[in-house]
Amino acid sequence: MPRLFGTDGVRGLANRELTADLALNLAQAAAFVLTQGRHADYLRSVGRRPVAVLARDPRVSGEFLASAVAAGLASSGIDVLDAGVLPTPATAFLIESIKADFGVMISASHNPAPDNGIKFFSFGGTKLPDEVEDRIEATLAKGQQLAPTGGGVGRIRRFADAEDRYVLHLIGSLPNRLDGIKVVLDCAHGAASGVSPETFKDAGAEVVVIGADPDGININDGVGSTHLGPLQAAVLEHGADIGIAHDGDADRCLAVDAEGNIVDGDRIMAILAVAMKERGKLTDDTLVVTVMSNLGLKRAMAEHGVKLIETKVGDRYVLEALSEHGLALGGEQSGHVIMTEFATTGDGVLTGLHLVAEMARTGKSLKELADVMTVYPQVLVNVRGVDHHALGGDEEIAAAVQAAEVALGDSGRVLLRPSGTEPMVRVMVEAADQASADRHANTLAEVVRARLSR
Repeated sequence: MPRLFGTDGVRGLANRELTADLALNLAQAAAFVLTQGRHADYLRSVGRRPVAVLARDPRVSGEFLASAVAAGLASSGIDVLDAGVLPTPATAFLIESIKADFGVMISASHNPAPDNGIKFFSFGGTKLPDEVEDRIEATLAKGQQLAPTGGGVGRIRRFADAEDRYVLHLIGSLPNRLDGIKVVLDCAHGAASGVSPETFKDAGAEVVVIGADPDGININDGVGSTHLGPLQAAVLEHGADIGIAHDGDADRCLAVDAEGNIVDGDRIMAILAVAMKERGKLTDDTLVVTVMSNLGLKRAMAEHGVKLIETKVGDRYVLEALSEHGLALGGEQSGHVIMTEFATTGDGVLTGLHLVAEMARTGKSLKELADVMTVYPQVLVNVRGVDHHALGGDEEIAAAVQAAEVALGDSGRVLLRPSGTEPMVRVMVEAADQASADRHANTLAEVVRARLSR
């Protein structure tokens, strides 16, 4: 049986794979697991029920799923603070801010509206490790649950000042105000539709807003960080200095400069890393990235005296490295950027604010700041229907990779990565020019296809 938890919580087509029954039972299982141990002993000693923060993005299925989760938690003796529609990073922040015992976010991030997901955060607002998710899954399978009666059941209350707390936190994180900068915000008709425009305005920016009219079914629909065309057009139309794009749950940030050029997560991290190093805020002068980050980022950081730690693809692995080494900044090319001084997870609103703050501080345009790194052409070919488990032991593929690496020399790199969820190998090649990247990627893809086809 496949694992219920994926790389980012439990996801599926709402009302098919992800049903109200599953949401309720999953919440009961999580309550059973997350209220054990020394923390539970402390709660009993002070006579307090556990408290959980609950939030969701605006997709329509979130309404019944949040109700089911709240019911599952309250029936397990958990007091629920319902924060309504808020970004995923806001949920994580609020858990830590009020010292809640854990929290739940209902969202499928950048996925289309019919999908949804349930993500749990532990005490302190951090993601659950794999072993805890496995315990929740095992508890769900056994049907174990807490079932208090009378005064032992939990209460469900509105978290009335949740958004205000989050906005004040974001503004308080800034090194300077954003006065004089005109920003277009694309909120993906998602969870940031209220909080992001409010925060940027309060911080001093002149704000134009698109994609901020959620109706429950239009989330991520042709807007947001996965569809940057409308943002590019709006930046040019309004003569803005910068455009900021969020995804549905606002844990990502991508940007567009005044000329309509896209500035991805790698360039955003490069800008922030250099700025933080200058201010003495980049712990150990080190940035955490994944193996998919562009070669240009690595070279730019070396030129500025910034060390890199590389992880597997996935923001959870970036978070693990940041925590293990006590570092301040890391992220992914996709726009998940984590600033650990202010957040326990990727925060698209926080990232956008600090990017604009650097423009205001230096008086430089986003294009000037982004020129800190040169983006090398990067080609990704997905080779489907192959025995991806055999990738590491095939000598002919290894020889082909070595030949490509010799041909590219210091001006490029090769990465072959098996999919973790389907029979597929991802072939990534970077080179100094597009033609070379295309040629080597396609050649390697053909070798993989010939050697590993089922």
